[in-house]
Amino acid sequence: MHAPGPVLWLMGPTSSGKTTLGEALVVRLRDKGTPAILFDGDEVRGLIGPGQGFSSEDRLQTVRALVHLANKVSDAGLVVVVAALTANEDARALVREQVNRLLVGSVQCAIETCAERDPKGLYAQAERAEIETLIGVNGEYTAPENPDIVLDTEAESVSALVDKLQNFLQKVCKEMV
Repeated sequence: MHAPGPVLWLMGPTSSGKTTLGEALVVRLRDKGTPAILFDGDEVRGLIGPGQGFSSEDRLQTVRALVHLANKVSDAGLVVVVAALTANEDARALVREQVNRLLVGSVQCAIETCAERDPKGLYAQAERAEIETLIGVNGEYTAPENPDIVLDTEAESVSALVDKLQNFLQKVCKEMV
């Protein structure tokens, strides 16, 4: 019988580095022989359907799907990494209440730096009022309270942060990593 895997939920503003960190961590874990998977909020939103937008209810529906997927894969014994904004408190409460073996990572980065990095041009679109739902521009982003680990993508490199995450997982889940 295998033990369920941990679920590391990376929360942070758009373009803060959640997916980049998650991808690098999953590669590192797999290279070391640990089964791991990344679920990206944008990818899952796309799977739900073309009508899935960015309203509070749409965001919550995406989080529900991520919670379901994370728990299923965790039950199979994999380390699960979720990279998702998860900005609304109702979504965060859902994650805290329903995710098994949850570890919250707060990915921190100034909104100005996120806007400079922005590979999809979302901050520029929000500044031109072409989109009205970008957290950080059209609404304030608040970091999660009491995260298990804080990851500052402005102060540390991806490699250093992946080292930090790997050490954190080893400490918290000795049997998994």
